[in-house]
Amino acid sequence: MPLIKLLTIIKADKNIVFDLSRSIDLHKTSTNHTNEEAIGGRTEGLIKINESVTWRAKHLGIYQILTTKITEFKRPEYFCDEMVKGAFKEFKHEHHFKEIKNGTLMTDHFEYISPLGILGKLADKIFLKKYMIDLLEKRNQTIKEFAESDKWKEIIK
Repeated sequence: MPLIKLLTIIKADKNIVFDLSRSIDLHKTSTNHTNEEAIGGRTEGLIKINESVTWRAKHLGIYQILTTKITEFKRPEYFCDEMVKGAFKEFKHEHHFKEIKNGTLMTDHFEYISPLGILGKLADKIFLKKYMIDLLEKRNQTIKEFAESDKWKEIIK
């Protein structure tokens, strides 16, 4: 099971970073290159515990549908979303937030199992893990950009 761990330092209040991280609207902005759209469940605003969202997006040249659910939630320190339905065999994405001097340390733990057994493991090694890292890093850069400017006020009302 591949594990991706990303650390992002953001010069902003932990509450703002937490809310931006669970914003459906900001997620759409960070994934506009994949034509990602929320098509079911919570489709805008801030997702909460036990809520789900269904996404439609073009990844690796193929339109895919993925549903995730918020399974754990402790504001503003932590939340977890897990795949309910989609292309992966399973995935779990933990979001951790820690107040540090002059800002917030945001830590992502993303674990997944690819489908197709040995072929999925081969895909992980060749391209999938890097693809997922790039996607998560782009998302985190968008959160950072909004949190470190007044842009966050467009998202959190």
